[in-house]
Amino acid sequence: MGPYVETTESATPTLLVLPQEPTLVRTTLCGVDTSSYGLTALQRVQPGEPVAGNPLGGFCEGGRAQERCSRLVPTHHRVNHDRLLAAVAERVADKRMLKLVRAFLKAGVMEDGLVSAVDEGTPQGGPLSPLLSNLVLDELDRELERRGHHFVRYADDCNIYVGSERAGQRVMENITRFITHRLKLKVNQAKSAVARPGQRKFLGFSFTSERKPRRRIAPKAIVRFKERIREQTYRTRGISLTQMVKEIATYLRGWLGYFGDCQTPSVLQSLESWLRRRLRLVVWKQWKRGRTRFRALRKRDVGKDLAAQTAGSPHGPWRVARSPALSIALSNAYFAELGLPPMVARP
Repeated sequence: MGPYVETTESATPTLLVLPQEPTLVRTTLCGVDTSSYGLTALQRVQPGEPVAGNPLGGFCEGGRAQERCSRLVPTHHRVNHDRLLAAVAERVADKRMLKLVRAFLKAGVMEDGLVSAVDEGTPQGGPLSPLLSNLVLDELDRELERRGHHFVRYADDCNIYVGSERAGQRVMENITRFITHRLKLKVNQAKSAVARPGQRKFLGFSFTSERKPRRRIAPKAIVRFKERIREQTYRTRGISLTQMVKEIATYLRGWLGYFGDCQTPSVLQSLESWLRRRLRLVVWKQWKRGRTRFRALRKRDVGKDLAAQTAGSPHGPWRVARSPALSIALSNAYFAELGLPPMVARP
């Protein structure tokens, strides 16, 4: 039986194992909101090294590995101030700094113009919150290390890999008890689960269900990508195609810097084709009338008969955006000249 993965999170644990690459076993704090990205590297698993009874690469071989995920309620409401300040005092000797941190924690929360006092939790949105939260979850990291678990934690996402579903349930129960009794935090049972890695996502990634799993982009991340591109390609934005491509290219470079390391290039190829089709759709709508479309196609070296057939097509814009005429008039090279970066590296 392949390894099961258990995840425990201070606010949202989830596991990512990178096949054939070193995998950081890492965690985050309680008290960090989901937009915080404090990172604690706890253990590095080298390629091929057995992890939770199954080598990574390896790691989820045969799709039998299972991941278990325990999630806590947003910990910024639950962090105990006394425990947190004690953890800070172990690392910081300057009493002025400790006083400043205490003032930060006791600052209160403004709701509807009224300030309410707080006796637990860390204020969200400031640069200090992720750091303080990591101090809280550091104890969880050490406990998982002491028990010999293989785990990954990033911000409020944490997954623990074990060898079977039964082991996953047992570890879930034990770690939940540790979190609630020792750390004084509450586990969100609705977001906790024991499941195969391919059924879970971690930091926007998931795994294929092949015998040798590959790292893939999680479906929700793909949905968000398409939503963002649709927002940037609305015809009513009133900007030129050049400006539109420039803005998309800026977003695309950042997106590829993160997701471009996936091991399923066919997904990137599909998204690249979809993106270019979306841009052709925008141009086709901008041309509006049949005569304008015919002249534009002819100007871009489309044959007379094909241009006339396409300009008078009864099909909708999305269907026409995939036509041979638009592929010629608005070729891949044309978009590359406008500055659209490739999503897949070509040899």
